[in-house]
Amino acid sequence: MPTFNLKINNETHAVEADMDTPLLWVLRDQINLVGTKYGCGIGQCGACTVHVDGVATRSCLLQISQAEGLNITTIEGLSENGNHPVQEAWKDIDVPQCGYCQSGQIMTASAFLKRNPSPSSSEIRNAMHGNICRCASYNSIEKAVKVASEKLS
Repeated sequence: MPTFNLKINNETHAVEADMDTPLLWVLRDQINLVGTKYGCGIGQCGACTVHVDGVATRSCLLQISQAEGLNITTIEGLSENGNHPVQEAWKDIDVPQCGYCQSGQIMTASAFLKRNPSPSSSEIRNAMHGNICRCASYNSIEKAVKVASEKLS
């Protein structure tokens, strides 16, 4: 089995895996970064979103062989103390209900705000539309993204 050197949350990890193993399973099962969730396995729900070179990426679709040499950030690496402005806004607005999708939501929102620090409500809805929340916390999520954008400015 091949070994891959992955840069995850600013640390290098050598992992053995089949070339087509999804990054999601390596994160969860080999590196024990379980904040990234399995939702659908086909890139449709957003629960497994991580940053790859700063871009929100569905880790269930990214094969380990494609991830070598890329800078990967998981929810655990977004901030050392859980105090990233998006995480703070999530707490301020009290977004989570069941919480399952929230790491993916936060990772999508933080990558979006890095590209667009002062978005309109419409831009927020468009950026977040690919992340599914089974509790339907969409209005709270939109408010939290807006609050986070204010914290970032």
